[in-house]
This record gives sequence, structure tokens and C-alpha cells, in this order.
Amino acid sequence: MTLTTLLAAAALTLALAAGVALLLPRHVTVERSALIDAAPDAVIALASSTDGFQRFNPYLTSDPNLRIDPFGPSSGIGAGFRFEGREGRGTQTIARITESTVTYAIDLGAMGQPTQHISATPEGDQTRVTWRVTSDLGMNPVFRVFGLFMDRMLGGTYETGLANIARAAT
Repeated sequence: MTLTTLLAAAALTLALAAGVALLLPRHVTVERSALIDAAPDAVIALASSTDGFQRFNPYLTSDPNLRIDPFGPSSGIGAGFRFEGREGRGTQTIARITESTVTYAIDLGAMGQPTQHISATPEGDQTRVTWRVTSDLGMNPVFRVFGLFMDRMLGGTYETGLANIARAAT
């Protein structure tokens, strides 16, 4: 086999792999929920405050040296924080608040801008708290492959966050 043939075969293989990767889902959602013994409004109050969020932030559980720098108001729309730690850096800002859901805009720079939601709805005498993130992986084939592993990578973190909310909201 000549070098030209080998290079052409490698280029074709790479192009096929990228094409296949682009057939993977562009949008990925990771979601976890738990029933907790707290009122929905107590959960929403925690989630809609920068200080409140830090009381259950699962990334602080896994990285006690995580640097948090608040900005904007202390609570409500526009409240947020910059973070930098061993799992990455970026910003999280409260973008929307309803009676049952707080929505956060997250900016991870080149890694994307996922949207995160924490919802609290009554279920019997408890509250169903749901933590969900949605990501648009765009046209980057590497991100699309990465998307296949997001549930496994983030699911445990959100389960920790839900356990932290259960402790912080009671």
C-alpha cells in the first residue's frame, strides 16, 4: 500500500466517523428526581438564591475547593455566580422563576451553554423535586459522541444535589 492510499483511507475513515457522529442526537437531557419532606416553596426559595444554591450545590460536595464568586442580586432573576474547580469553570445565572421552577442559564465557554431547571411540585404530603439539564451539542461531532455519556456523567451529581436539597430545605 502506498502512502497516498493509506492517507486517503485514513481521511475516508475519519470523514465517515464524523458523519456517523453527526447522526447522533443534537439535544441531550439529563434528569433526576426525588421525593423530599419539604414544602415546594421552601425548595424554590433555596434554588432562587445564590446563597441558597450553595447550600445544596453538588459540585461543592465533590470539590470543597470549588471557587464561587457571586454576582448580580443575591436572589431572583440575574442572580448568579462564577465557578472554577477541578470539574471546570463557567457561570450560572438565574434566567427565569415560576411558582414551581427555577431556570438557570449556564455558560461553560467552549463547552456549551446548557440550561438547567430545578422544579418542585407537591406530591401527596411530600414534594417531587426534579433536577434537569438540557444541552444543544450543535454540529460538533465530538460533542455529539460526548452526549452519549452525559447521563452517566451527570446523573450521580444531580442525585447528590437532590439529597443535599432534602437536607437543606428541611
